[in-house]
Amino acid sequence: MPMFNDISNLTINEIEDIEKLTIRWLVQAVMDFGFEAYEIFYYSPDNVKDVAEDITREVVDRLAGYNITQRIFGTVDYKKARYVILPNQIVRQALFIDSKAEKSNHNATLQITQTSLIVRQIRSEEVVEVQGKLPAIYMHGTENYLSTSLFLHYYYEDIDERHILKDITACCVPNGLLQEKYNPSAYDSFWLAGRNAPSRGEDFRVRVSFSKLKEKARWRVQKIGVNQNNNTLEHTWVD
Repeated sequence: MPMFNDISNLTINEIEDIEKLTIRWLVQAVMDFGFEAYEIFYYSPDNVKDVAEDITREVVDRLAGYNITQRIFGTVDYKKARYVILPNQIVRQALFIDSKAEKSNHNATLQITQTSLIVRQIRSEEVVEVQGKLPAIYMHGTENYLSTSLFLHYYYEDIDERHILKDITACCVPNGLLQEKYNPSAYDSFWLAGRNAPSRGEDFRVRVSFSKLKEKARWRVQKIGVNQNNNTLEHTWVD
């Protein structure tokens, strides 16, 4: 079975197949983890951000993959070098997964270091273009890896001093090699303005609109419901 020596030779469809396979894997990992995610949110005294990070790491560690003994670096909660096994080839993947815990389930905040896309959007009636700092192709020595960026978004409410987990959204952010398909211009974008103040020197942030990204490709946003009546997670794959 051949391995690509140059990841940049992958077609757009092949990159999308890899990303689709990866989010399927992540959703399955969450489903296997089950209602325990709700219970951890409910009983943990820790900050919700720390709780979300702990759950994400445990979720992905429980579902083994074809890992590569190679350290990769990035500003996310979970990062791993892996092989992705496709019918006709093996591809090296640099997998980046971050955690988001927010009281809204419509969008999620990303750091510019967590995407390889050029963020093209309109802010304050002006065109903004900021290059993501995650490489589309992650290089280590002479070997290259296809970067795949995902996050788990934990939507919660605070009730009687308890964190109540309402749902979990798995989202796959397109690789930068898919720029022209997903964000060709500031007027054709799935980004929303982030909560950063340039006037105060804060780092650039951006938000992913779940509804706008689903208009591009519905499978990139998968919502997993929390059913408190029977202590289960519920999910139907959206293609």
